[in-house]
Amino acid sequence: MMDFTLTEEQRMLKETVANFAAREIQPIAEEIDRTDTWPEGMWKKLGDLGVLGVTIEGAYGGVGLDILSGALVGEELAKISPSISISYGAHANLCCNNIRLNGTEEQKHRYLPRMCSGDQVGALGLTEPNAGSDAVSIQTTARREGDRFVVNGSKTFITNGVIADTIILYAKTDKSAGARGITAFILEKGFPGFSVSRKLDKVGNRGSETGELVMEDCIIPQENVLGQVNGGVAVMMRGLDIERAFLSTYALGMAEGAFAEALKYARERVQFGKPIASFQLIQAKLADMWTLIEAARLLSYKACILADDAEKGGKGTELHKVTAAAVLFVGEMADKVCTEAIQIHGGYGYCMEYPVQRFWRDAKVATIGAGTSEMRRLILARELLAG
Repeated sequence: MMDFTLTEEQRMLKETVANFAAREIQPIAEEIDRTDTWPEGMWKKLGDLGVLGVTIEGAYGGVGLDILSGALVGEELAKISPSISISYGAHANLCCNNIRLNGTEEQKHRYLPRMCSGDQVGALGLTEPNAGSDAVSIQTTARREGDRFVVNGSKTFITNGVIADTIILYAKTDKSAGARGITAFILEKGFPGFSVSRKLDKVGNRGSETGELVMEDCIIPQENVLGQVNGGVAVMMRGLDIERAFLSTYALGMAEGAFAEALKYARERVQFGKPIASFQLIQAKLADMWTLIEAARLLSYKACILADDAEKGGKGTELHKVTAAAVLFVGEMADKVCTEAIQIHGGYGYCMEYPVQRFWRDAKVATIGAGTSEMRRLILARELLAG
């Protein structure tokens, strides 16, 4: 049996983050989107709040809570600003948590405290111009030269890539070995040969600094190998289920934010002499939206609980299936709910002055990023047929 009741600590965490988001992010959410800039000082504020190291042990600067707790932070942030939430997830999960899971003691002590405090920003460098869903076909190479590696290649669609100080980077160290020839590295922005080629101008999640990275004879010391040489796929796969669970709560929070806007508007908007919330077709939309959100919440939280159980040595029953199903269902749910929120707003929903349009634009990435809905269905089908 699985208990979906949040602990007192988790409820307090959600409330703390919700209050922070209302106070520090809500007043500037539209400006973040309009200017496509990350708010100055926000990383440090998140670090002071203690959320950047939610899943990181106290010895490395974090607070040592479970995966669901970390994902709950992303959910609360996404209710106000999906842009802040997705950057938080890339930092706290894709970078920090992967170093926690796979790094040496020296690596963890060196990198994690500064990222937990918000003094440095983390990112994950996997996707390339010609390697998206087919991640193991990456073309970035790393050749060993004595006690260092020389890296050449490029990465794209990298969340936080424009501003990141520390990047987990994947490269081919043995091109003939296919997936077994990939190595994960910890790249620092100051390493020779590394540069950011450009910031991407996106339709949604504006303010989350997404960029293209270039490595031209980039020098990475051997001690910055994360895991084993040619063992990068193990690092990648170990974090995938957690990534899917995290991304599902990001999409969940975004849908909740759009639903709140739609519910508020339906109560306030008057047509034919009464609020449109009194019209049955509007009521039906609101009922369906709420039901989808609550169904998604159960699947999303279950994915987080199973991922945490597997990390602690549990069997992780149906882990791959549930996390793939969660990110698939919740992502498509968010896309639908945000579209319905626009429909309830009518023409005003299509105007930039109403925040619901921001959620609508942001929602699409939930069916594209970190694996498309099509790939998630293939993964889920493969797991079902294997059983």
